[in-house]
Amino acid sequence: MLIISRSFLLRFCWLMLFSGALLWSTGCQKSSVQPHQLPKDEIYIPETQPPIQTAVYQSIDANIGGFYLALPARYDSTSYLYPLLIFCHGIGELGDGSAQSLPAVLRNGPPKLIDQKKFPPDFEVNGKHFAFIVLSPQFKQWPSASDIQAIIHFAKSHYRIDSTRIYLTGLSMGGGITWDYASANTAYAAQLAAILPIAGAAWPSQQKADTMAKAHLPVWALHNQNDPTVPSSYSIDFVQYLNNAHCNPPPRLTIFPVSGHDAWTKAYDPAYQENGLNVYQWMLQYHR
Repeated sequence: MLIISRSFLLRFCWLMLFSGALLWSTGCQKSSVQPHQLPKDEIYIPETQPPIQTAVYQSIDANIGGFYLALPARYDSTSYLYPLLIFCHGIGELGDGSAQSLPAVLRNGPPKLIDQKKFPPDFEVNGKHFAFIVLSPQFKQWPSASDIQAIIHFAKSHYRIDSTRIYLTGLSMGGGITWDYASANTAYAAQLAAILPIAGAAWPSQQKADTMAKAHLPVWALHNQNDPTVPSSYSIDFVQYLNNAHCNPPPRLTIFPVSGHDAWTKAYDPAYQENGLNVYQWMLQYHR
């Protein structure tokens, strides 16, 4: 008869427990790595093909029934984290996000340029290359700050977003919500790496500017001088209030010496530059 000592049994049980704990620990370490934890300094291969834009008939919140999503051409074959550019349209493009109404979003701005294959595959800034994920929602009615917050949460939950590089831009109504989201509170402003409101339809105030300044939010506002729809004084006053608040970095202001509401066709054109940078390169200078 095989006789097993008590001390042998104790050592055997201890060994099994230790081995099991080691295996459990190793397994947990392997499964805990998520895409958003991949290193941001991974070697980036510049994009050479235009971004791929698709219509997505999916609600983000009660005011957004659909959106256009543009992904870098190599998105599915990489593990990179990408900067996010959120584009907000004007009041003339309101709609329910259906197949009938969503194409209105393609009338202006980045989604139009992407649709026409005129949006660069990537942008070089300080010797580094960046390709945007561009999300262009369609709002059913005038958007609120909570709508923009929902977009950011949705994008971060569904796509490989570099959360230190979230940029917000828009024209007219969309420029207004760009101002209003960034000035709603410092937590919202601190989520953004930079904003680019164009002919923004939002009432300026010192309180709004103080909120953005506290978050050290980079701002570049663009407007036509003789805008009959949204006075250029809106952008001028916002920038003056930001300067009063000693915003760092100092805000930029471009007033085109022309009439009309459409300041965005020129502003969004990648060929338009100031100090050697277009608006996309200017935004990409900044990160959180």
